[in-house]
Amino acid sequence: MPWHKRFFDLTVGLVAAVLLAVPILAVAIAVKLTSTGPVLYWSQRVGRGNRLFDMPKFRSMRTDTPVVATHLLSDPDAYLTPIGSILRRTSLDELPQLWSIIKGDMSIVGPRPALFNQDDLIAARTSAGIDALTPGLTGWAQVNGRDDLPIPVKVQFDYEYLQRQSLSFDIKIIWLTFLRVIRSDGVAH
Repeated sequence: MPWHKRFFDLTVGLVAAVLLAVPILAVAIAVKLTSTGPVLYWSQRVGRGNRLFDMPKFRSMRTDTPVVATHLLSDPDAYLTPIGSILRRTSLDELPQLWSIIKGDMSIVGPRPALFNQDDLIAARTSAGIDALTPGLTGWAQVNGRDDLPIPVKVQFDYEYLQRQSLSFDIKIIWLTFLRVIRSDGVAH
């Protein structure tokens, strides 16, 4: 990762963690009070160079949920915690990923990290050279469909990001992410 992108990620990640400390604490308390189990769910994800890392999220699903991509569950809504749908719709479940950004496992912008068992997505990204990118909290595919995109289309957007990456493009993606989150665009579960 270029030093200026890492500097941007570290600066934005630290500032966001400080500014969002109270909402992060409030969500943590809400998760604990509304369901049994840990506040955080640590998901094994595929990072840069297909290296595995553990990515934290606020737990929005029950502890007995199978470890697969949400779209592969027969009835994803049946596994949601009482506040799970709110956390997912508002993307509040993603806030703990600031830790992964500060640590360097993730970037603010990049392809969303695949689950360790999403072999089709990992293979498609690897063949396109996308595995050279640090995965992101948000990305070009995220703002162009999020959960609604089939894997080949998602990989096309990830490849386009690989070709076009720049600070100005990252800022555009961050702005579009903000708009999509406000409107809950592309959230399937």
